[in-house]
Amino acid sequence: MQLINEVVPVMNAAGNYQWDSLYPDAKVFEADIAKKQLWLAESTESVAGVVAITTDQDPEYADAGWDVNEITIVVHRLAVSIHYQGKGIAAQMMHQAEVVAHQRGLSKVRVDTNVINQATNKLFPRLGYIYAGEISLAGRPGMRFNCYEKVLS
Repeated sequence: MQLINEVVPVMNAAGNYQWDSLYPDAKVFEADIAKKQLWLAESTESVAGVVAITTDQDPEYADAGWDVNEITIVVHRLAVSIHYQGKGIAAQMMHQAEVVAHQRGLSKVRVDTNVINQATNKLFPRLGYIYAGEISLAGRPGMRFNCYEKVLS
């Protein structure tokens, strides 16, 4: 939660209100841990990044033309400590999602991000993710999210 507490004000200052003091909270991460879907990027000093590598798809993903009944890896809650941003941590965590997909015999990785999040909207295409469309999410009213998908070989 320390990482989230340092990242959220920076996101909000940039006009990205995807996360706030209510989401994501400790209960969300405790659920990720219980489901064994929370991954950390660690340095010798601290946690450099966090990501939930799941198969949980929001129903609104169908608005991007995705079959939400298809089992696929979905990346949620990707965050990099302000002390480690720009060092490739997010790309490494996305690569880990692809490794998990391969291990599970799945051929796709999906992710969504706030349309305002410039860093991830540049990162995902650079990593080979294809833009699938823009959606809204019931849990984050008034916001728009870009959806990206990568088909693995």
